Amino acid sequence: MLTSLLIFLNKLITLACKIFKKNGTVYPASIVLKLNKDILEKIKYPKYVIGVTGSSGKGSTTSLIAHILKSNGYKVVWNKSGSNVLNGAATLIMNNSSIITHKVKADVLLLELDESFIKETFKKSTLTHLVLTNITRDQPARNASAEIVLEKIINSIDENTHLILNADDAIVNKCTLKHKGKITTYGIDKTKYSLDKPISYCLDGAYCPKCNNKLIYDYYHYGHLGKYKCSNCDYKRKVDYLGSKIDLEKQTMLIEKNKVHLYKDVFFIAYSTLAAYALSKELGLKDSDILKNLNINIFETERMKKLKLDNREINMLESKNENNLSYIQSLNYINQYPKNKTIILGFDNVSRRYKYNDISWLYDIDFSILDTKNIDRIFCIGRFRFDVAARLINSGIDPDELILVDDISNIITLLSENSSGKIFTMVCFDMTEILQNLFIRAEEGDEDEN
Repeated sequence: MLTSLLIFLNKLITLACKIFKKNGTVYPASIVLKLNKDILEKIKYPKYVIGVTGSSGKGSTTSLIAHILKSNGYKVVWNKSGSNVLNGAATLIMNNSSIITHKVKADVLLLELDESFIKETFKKSTLTHLVLTNITRDQPARNASAEIVLEKIINSIDENTHLILNADDAIVNKCTLKHKGKITTYGIDKTKYSLDKPISYCLDGAYCPKCNNKLIYDYYHYGHLGKYKCSNCDYKRKVDYLGSKIDLEKQTMLIEKNKVHLYKDVFFIAYSTLAAYALSKELGLKDSDILKNLNINIFETERMKKLKLDNREINMLESKNENNLSYIQSLNYINQYPKNKTIILGFDNVSRRYKYNDISWLYDIDFSILDTKNIDRIFCIGRFRFDVAARLINSGIDPDELILVDDISNIITLLSENSSGKIFTMVCFDMTEILQNLFIRAEEGDEDEN
């Protein structure tokens, strides 16, 4: 009876949030869990309870998995909003559970999960599958080291969970030494984008987790992701599902000799696609069922927004602060554009979860890659604009190329008067929305004048 009342209360609070146009993806469960912190243990889960976790890439991977499974007739409940800690997961689960039977009304419960909060969300045996994308130096003020994050994940599951691992990550691959349940691995073969040396000078995963000797890399994809083996013992990368022949210009790759479309021309999407493919195959889907929904019924994302300003194309990327590997991938994407361009960088808050405001992660990023002739101006915005500018100058960027924006409402005028070329924005999530609204209003104003 109490469980039914709490599920009803969760649904009622969510409805109230919608009526008052508030974000109801987290708040309802924050109330319900105070009344019964064990409410999720009363829920009856479907056959498949799938988690996706890691330092980066879990959102895009979860979206792709949902796309494939839904297109193949599965009823999927998933956290499309991205709320990936306890309150967000609990709100979603209760909103999709029967008040009478307490059963989740779906074939699959699919959740993007914060790597540090899996244990708080589920009992060890709840997840049937867990996809692990990567573990990197991420949110150091909260997570400390990658090794600590890995231990949290391992201690959150038991042998009943089938792990789907990115074996290119030497830290993630450590799970093969500790997990007693089923393990499936995926990785990417050497491509034309692979490197002989890492592009980052803060390399995680440099030493063998088995004997602590140095790892030898045949090649790197980015960060510490690549093909490696221990210089002393038998620890090395072993791959069940191999991706190869990536072509970002054509947005294609091969998986098990199948040509697969990449929905964005960035390297990390190859990993998301490969992970989604591997999981789908392990669930029993046929190649044709998967390929149809990667190559024909193509997944579309709203994450990378494209607008225009004074006939200049705007490409809006949302950066994840405190993750140097993710951040530098976005910078590399911007650098791929060969023509004249303007860049907007900055953030108002280091994190949306705490107020430490630690900016040490900025010094794990080699901003010198922006020291190129085809960058016209770099605009620094947000509360930490001076810190971003100082880091750029410290990396060798000419101070004359930088423009500090004290009032973001003036950004349209400043862009028009002081810059040229295609505009790239790479700012935090909240500031992306602010910039997007300013760009849309400016463009609508120009249309009204015409």
